[in-house]
Amino acid sequence: MKNKEPLILVVVVAFTLLTYWLVEPYAHSVMHKHVESQNFAYADLAPFTKTGDAVNGKALVTGAAACTGCHSITKDGIPASVDAVSAAQTYGVNPPDLSNAGAIYDAKFLADLIKNPAHALKVEHKFDASKGQAHPMVAFYGAGGDIEQEVADMVAYIQKIAVKPSEVTPKMAYENACGRCHAVSYEKWTQIGEKPSFKFEKDSLAFDIKVLEYQDSLTKYMGKLPPDLSMYIRSRGEHYISTFMENPQAHLEGTAMPRVGVTADAAHKVIEYLEDAGDTKRHERESVGKMVLIYSVIFAILALLWKKQVWRDLH
Repeated sequence: MKNKEPLILVVVVAFTLLTYWLVEPYAHSVMHKHVESQNFAYADLAPFTKTGDAVNGKALVTGAAACTGCHSITKDGIPASVDAVSAAQTYGVNPPDLSNAGAIYDAKFLADLIKNPAHALKVEHKFDASKGQAHPMVAFYGAGGDIEQEVADMVAYIQKIAVKPSEVTPKMAYENACGRCHAVSYEKWTQIGEKPSFKFEKDSLAFDIKVLEYQDSLTKYMGKLPPDLSMYIRSRGEHYISTFMENPQAHLEGTAMPRVGVTADAAHKVIEYLEDAGDTKRHERESVGKMVLIYSVIFAILALLWKKQVWRDLH
């Protein structure tokens, strides 16, 4: 009797690959349109070409531009003027600390953000100044000199005080770029910071109340509470989250989520943070997976040899 097992194997493999390479991608394309990444180049923003003076930039950031009225700069010993909950009640969301903004955000984005926040964040549909819908972040209109140079000076200062981009950790990137709107409960991260371990239940409840108060302000500001991202990397995938950060409007036109404005490297670190949060054993699993594959190959070879030995008189 002719051995048909190889033919059966080929048919099974062919149909499996057909299902994986054609049906699966097609289903995803129907559910979510494909958006190509621009590698965080922000081509719609004006080129950033001027060389800034960090000394003058500091004077502007802490003086005429009044950035420190809302933003803390802990690296320069400038604390937040109010706590996160109070800030959210005023602005809708807690303004970020600027200590490492220069290493996380793109320079072009920072420059445009200083001059026109709604444009840089791509939320002009929500904040139309002509209709009296001003963005909570006040635009900088200059301090009497060349505004482009003044903005370059401010960006230079923000970049100077920041850590080197290579020193930005995944956690640092996530908390700065995303953590004021999105919780990650698997990492005990809330919109007002990581929840500590409390000795007394009343202290834990007091912290939870602050989180709820913050979330209430955030919900009013955004229209709905931004989702917890603990499992988003597994449900949506790296490409979706990356391109959503880069340009939310490309995925969901009219969304209240602003463009994040991070560099490509910082975006990669945000993704790394989410991968670690969504699969805390992923590094261990990947290591074990390699050993399982090696074992499977060896086992398959031995099984084939054993099968030939047992069935040699029947074929």
